[in-house]
Amino acid sequence: MVASTIAFEAPVTERSLFAARARPVDLVHLAGRSLGDANLEAEALQMFVRQARNALREMGKGDPALTAAAARRLRQAASAVGAFQVAETAGCVEANAVDAGGLAKLGAELLEAENFILKLCR
Repeated sequence: MVASTIAFEAPVTERSLFAARARPVDLVHLAGRSLGDANLEAEALQMFVRQARNALREMGKGDPALTAAAARRLRQAASAVGAFQVAETAGCVEANAVDAGGLAKLGAELLEAENFILKLCR
């Protein structure tokens, strides 16, 4: 029984260890948080997309305090679903809410994550 398990397991390589980080959302992290419930995963991802859109809308108002608060909420939501690159950039925006370059980068990363999520939820 053990031999058949070993024979069919994917080999652990350096590439496989970092493959999850190459995607906009770490699906392994998300599956762990949802205990493998695909419906819960889809619901969490769709909720994250709505929260991200609202956060971007608030950040677009130009108020540094609102921008920092929205970036903090976005960072927390992104970390929860495994969108770690979005979370990292949102943390940078939270720390420097007047950086237009950081906001632009965050917008691009959110667009990439949203497209990835929409493909997953089809």
